Amino acid sequence: MRRVILSVLILIGVQQTADSQETKKEDKEYKNTIHFNVTNPFIFGDRSIVFGYERVLNKKRSFSVNFGLTEFPFDLISGDSLRANSVVDNRGFNISADYRFYLAKENKYSAPRGVYIGPYYSYNLFGKKLSWTLTNSNGSTSQVESDLSLNVDTVGFEMGYQFIFWNRLTLDMILLGPGVGWYNLEASLGTNLSGADREKFFELLNEALAEKFPGYGIIVDEGNFKKTGVEKTTTFGYRYMVQIGFRF
Repeated sequence: MRRVILSVLILIGVQQTADSQETKKEDKEYKNTIHFNVTNPFIFGDRSIVFGYERVLNKKRSFSVNFGLTEFPFDLISGDSLRANSVVDNRGFNISADYRFYLAKENKYSAPRGVYIGPYYSYNLFGKKLSWTLTNSNGSTSQVESDLSLNVDTVGFEMGYQFIFWNRLTLDMILLGPGVGWYNLEASLGTNLSGADREKFFELLNEALAEKFPGYGIIVDEGNFKKTGVEKTTTFGYRYMVQIGFRF
């Protein structure tokens, strides 16, 4: 947390320096911004690429939309009892939107610079079809194909700050984004296994997901998923994002 606060203070200082170098002439008004999400690749891997677009409506309001590709954030798993052989299919995407109110009392400049608040909606689909080698309870091995999918709908309220440097470059940070999330996790098997081996597979898969997927322990009832491979729940959701952008 201290690093985040220090980074924000440094950015404010850089922005003030950039502002002091601007001419006294009125800046040209740019109402459009293209964003690139730099948070997703760090959390979900380098194949998670999400772009955004923000449109200024007036001096205090704007809206933005985001769309792109994403994927489950774990590599092929290797262990004594479960080993992933290959990825058969990989799919996933992100769609989100928000409506921003830039706080006039807190901001020296007009939108899209400064502190903002507003509602948001986000949808994420993660899907991965894998081929596995499972060591059964009797010591023999089985070849297993699984199709794993996670659908997440989140609605909430966010607060963020957008920096503008040299009137063109932007750094957009959604710092707080609590909400409600609807999660639907399903893992289906394409191989006939005994009840004991089926439960063992889901248990090992559950452990791998808990280790690699952020917030997994909060959204999933481990006991139910280990038995059925299915979990549907409504619980706390959150949005955090850092984007870099260009205005035009």
